[in-house]
Amino acid sequence: MSSNKNFSRDSFDLKSIISTYTRHWKWFAVCLILALIIAFIKLRYSIPLYNSTARIQIIEDKTSSSELSAFQDLEVLTGSKNKVEDEIETIVSRSNFIQVVKTLKLNLKIETIGKILDSEVYKESYPFDIKFKEKDSVLFRQNGSFYINIVSRDKIGFSKTEDEPSKNQSFGGELKTDIGTVVITAKEDIIDKYIGYRYKVSLSPIDETAEYFKGKVLIGQISEKSNIVNLSIDNPNKEKGRDILNTLIMIYNQNAIANQKILADKTSEFINNRISKIYSSLTEIDSTAENFMEGRGITDIASQSNLNMNISAQSEQELQATTVQLNIAESMVNSISNESGYGLIVSNLDNNAVQGTVGSYNQLAMQRKRLLESTGESHPDVIQLTQQMNSMKSNIVSNLKSVVSNYSVRANNLSKQLAKSNSKLYSTAGNSRALNEISRDQDNMAALYQYLIRKREEAQITAASTSPKCNVIDAAYNSSKEPVSPKKSIVYLASLILGLLIPFSVIYVKELLDNKIHNKLDLEKLVGSTPVLAEIPSMGKNASLVKKNDRSVLAESFRILRTNIDYLIQSKTNGKKNNVIYVTSSVSGEGKTFLASNLALIFANTGKKVLLVGADIRNPKLYTFFDASEEKGNKRTKNTGLTEYLTSDVKIKDIVKSTVYGETELDIIYSGKIPPNPAELLMSSKMESLLKEVSETYDYVIVDTAPMVVVTDTLLISKYSDQLLYVTRAGSTENKVIQHPIQLKEEGKISNLSFIVNDVPEADLGYGGKYGYGYGVNKKRWWHLFKK
Repeated sequence: MSSNKNFSRDSFDLKSIISTYTRHWKWFAVCLILALIIAFIKLRYSIPLYNSTARIQIIEDKTSSSELSAFQDLEVLTGSKNKVEDEIETIVSRSNFIQVVKTLKLNLKIETIGKILDSEVYKESYPFDIKFKEKDSVLFRQNGSFYINIVSRDKIGFSKTEDEPSKNQSFGGELKTDIGTVVITAKEDIIDKYIGYRYKVSLSPIDETAEYFKGKVLIGQISEKSNIVNLSIDNPNKEKGRDILNTLIMIYNQNAIANQKILADKTSEFINNRISKIYSSLTEIDSTAENFMEGRGITDIASQSNLNMNISAQSEQELQATTVQLNIAESMVNSISNESGYGLIVSNLDNNAVQGTVGSYNQLAMQRKRLLESTGESHPDVIQLTQQMNSMKSNIVSNLKSVVSNYSVRANNLSKQLAKSNSKLYSTAGNSRALNEISRDQDNMAALYQYLIRKREEAQITAASTSPKCNVIDAAYNSSKEPVSPKKSIVYLASLILGLLIPFSVIYVKELLDNKIHNKLDLEKLVGSTPVLAEIPSMGKNASLVKKNDRSVLAESFRILRTNIDYLIQSKTNGKKNNVIYVTSSVSGEGKTFLASNLALIFANTGKKVLLVGADIRNPKLYTFFDASEEKGNKRTKNTGLTEYLTSDVKIKDIVKSTVYGETELDIIYSGKIPPNPAELLMSSKMESLLKEVSETYDYVIVDTAPMVVVTDTLLISKYSDQLLYVTRAGSTENKVIQHPIQLKEEGKISNLSFIVNDVPEADLGYGGKYGYGYGVNKKRWWHLFKK
């Protein structure tokens, strides 16, 4: 029995599962309609966002990298090729966005006040001009708003808050607002079209606005090794989104060009200073040579020193190169030590330590310069950069001094080597030796002078031909006419899914937590081989006792029950009538008295002699269905009932009451007064003799007994029954309660057990109810209301 029940519960019935949801199709339809309405409202009143996209190519330095192209052959400044990742960070830097906000005045926002949503107007799309009296430095830190009404061509309404009444005044007058004094002037050519409109004017701090748009701009490479970068932004205004991207690219290029020009100017300044000093030294050496030759009477000694000059040529060349590097290093030490500010440093030494430190210092210097444009020197970021630059400058000076020391040692060694080779020259001609020394100085200075002249020209050419850091492949454009948010298709699809998911989830959870019996099919899965005779449809407030020739759904269900009971009675051949039928339930309120009353009437309608016995003497309810005049509440005013029969010498004929309900006649034994010891009364032998006697006199004896789970009354007299009808109520009786009568049956305490499902909703009726109840009854459909 138990294994059969478990098998039934575990079996997978796809049709039943689908039916669980399809019978609630109205809820699915309602939820779908509501979800679509909500989606429509969301789309109708959401601010659409449009995507703007731009594409640029980062230009890489194809030459040996240096910050000064004028010193490429000396490799005096080092660096690396442009890294796209670094350039991306530079593009979306905070300083760049501050410049974008200032250029486009993005911190000033003007919105048209609508009934539900406010819409932003951009550029010249509003009928007035705004002028602030405060300085930009003050306005850049302001945060506030005010409201403007266009009253007429000459007047406006002004209020500081949305709910504050407007004060009218003429265009051109000064308005005192929380963000300063403002002057509003009308645009005469379009003001008439906007009379009656209301606007909100908001001003936000530059820093906050820059951070906001920085977070909105998305930037990235199209592939890992590509120099092409995509920029995009979503904004309610298409033109505004395009302007932000185009301006950002423009400012990035402008800053790159400005940085290149600053470096070029610094290079030119350094070269000019060196040329001036070398020219003075060269003039002095030329004068020394002239005076020496005039004083010694020397005219031409080239032929005398030719041989010795060839010998010392190699040493002279090495000394010359070392001297040039030494002079450059010393000049850099002097230039850095004498500079009190934080300008760019021109590094021109072939030294990795100096190159790397100078490059980092120059980047910090340019970052500090851009930051000072929007902040003061007391700003924490500026102070931090200054401290870093001071530390790096000290490292640069220390490294340069170390380089000067190394070049000095090398120059001394070369000088000693050259002096050794030149000692031979002194043995031939002292004048030639002295003149050669002067000539070497002339050659050194002349070579350095020519070199710097050439590099100055190259630096000027470089400064004149500075190029941007990126090429614009695609200027900002709107990738689609449709908004990227909210998307109609996605919103409607989500609403459809949500509209189906909500009722589905509710029904699923309800079914998952449901532990009640709902129809005959549910009960059959629990009771196994025990018969379920019928399911009684729910009639709601219209429930009443069946009458003769009644063709209602309720009457048909009881006729089916009558037929099934007759079949059970006739199937037994024990020599008895088998006509004593008990009607019980688990607890009170499951409809056993209602079912017993109707069952008695449906048997009586066939002309059979039927007796209805009210054996529930604890809580009698039969009188509520049959309006007996002598029954008032729980007290009897006339005659006696079952209680009086069991407690006294009252005869059976004295407690049987003939009743006519409609055209149907039947006999009823009411329960009588409520006794103090109902269980003991029912155990008396008189109860057995009563049932035996009436079973012989009547064709059917219907006994309304007490609930079996609550009290033991029914179990005490169950041995006198031929059929035990156990009533369950759809949506009320729990599954686990059914195990009680099943267990009693297995233990042999009750027999001839059958079940009935009462109060089954139409949607939950099993096959018997769906296909049988109401057959032949003409039902009036809703469309018949429109027919005459």
